[in-house]
Amino acid sequence: MSEANKIAVVTGAGTGVGRAAALALMNAGFTVVLTGRRLDKLEETAKLGPEGKSLCVSADMTDPGSIAALFAKVAQTYGRLDVLFNNAGMGAPPVNFEDLSLEQWQAVVNTNLTGPFLCTQHAFRIMKDQTPRGGRIINNGSISAHAPRPFSAAYTSTKHAITGLTRASNLDGRMYDIAVGQVDIGNAATPMTDRMVAGPGVMQADGTMKHEPRMDAKAVGDAVAYMAGLPLDANVLFMTVMATKMPFVGRG
Repeated sequence: MSEANKIAVVTGAGTGVGRAAALALMNAGFTVVLTGRRLDKLEETAKLGPEGKSLCVSADMTDPGSIAALFAKVAQTYGRLDVLFNNAGMGAPPVNFEDLSLEQWQAVVNTNLTGPFLCTQHAFRIMKDQTPRGGRIINNGSISAHAPRPFSAAYTSTKHAITGLTRASNLDGRMYDIAVGQVDIGNAATPMTDRMVAGPGVMQADGTMKHEPRMDAKAVGDAVAYMAGLPLDANVLFMTVMATKMPFVGRG
């Protein structure tokens, strides 16, 4: 199938990396179902892309019923699904480890892990039974799963778990021609990372505060579009896209 006939779902498509990926997919020819909690933000994304190449569907990634309704809408409207980008995510407040509340922990787990798990299940159900069979699922990981920041236990733990979900679902998807991969992102310029260049910056491993270099989120969107455009007999299992000068590789 050509990209012009392919359907993609992007969660958290209203801002940041989700918006960048949605626009890159639309510009590559995909019809993209834009989903997130705020319909106004989804509509902003839709207006930035080619006309007629998107559908806005409000959904809450912490609500199993809302997720089920989203994928039912996709199946009803298009009859197939070719790409899912599990992008929606959040972090907990940067507090001392022992002060992180159970409610704060569970909110991050529900959004960053349980949501992608449920979305992947629904995508499997559609992809394995459609003709042509199969599809691609791309998970938004993080370099936090390789090198965490201070006070990031909930976020970092869920991103480690996403890596496990990527590996396991990739294996389980083989029999259905479903390819699963992951993009690990470092310092994309989005509202979530504005604190990296504002005020004192962000805390380093040695406890000091510093500003950090960022990269245009378009670089991540283009990477997602590249992964999405591969034939199903090829897969990018893991890709790291990061600001070149960010403090990740090396010491100090």
